Amino acid sequence: MTRNNTILDKLEKAGTLAENTLLVSILISMVLLAGAQIFLRNIFDFSLFWADEMLRLLVLWLTLAGAMVASRMDKQIRIDVLDRFMSPKLQKLNRIFVNFFTASVCALFSWHSARFVMASYEYGDTLLRDTPAWLLQIILPIGFGLMAYRYLVFVFRGLFKRQDPGAGE
Repeated sequence: MTRNNTILDKLEKAGTLAENTLLVSILISMVLLAGAQIFLRNIFDFSLFWADEMLRLLVLWLTLAGAMVASRMDKQIRIDVLDRFMSPKLQKLNRIFVNFFTASVCALFSWHSARFVMASYEYGDTLLRDTPAWLLQIILPIGFGLMAYRYLVFVFRGLFKRQDPGAGE
């Protein structure tokens, strides 16, 4: 194994660990915060004023983190109706086309969500009373950008390798 492959493998493992840690941390935070809200409301007739807004933001982060993990394993929802009727060569071409289309849509979403976050920064929007909104919205362009990158990698793997993208994971 070459030195570059080792470095890339280590970077990939570190990225996988970071994504999984983010996903689990968000999920645990949501369960604890929602449980605390229910407990406080029912027992003490009191609630944390920021908790509902924070839970909505955590749902956004959880959704994008989950989508990033699904894209890493190439496990996004897909309907492969035509694949049953195609030859293996056509299936491979179809898979490359679908991955390219997915990468394009994710790149478009990333671009426009980056514009949204920049506008939020320029206008000085805040969430949770005084937290800059762009800090909490930054997951949008990062998440979609990472998914676009991954599906573009799947396109190149499909073009230059015999193994299908995501096979063996």
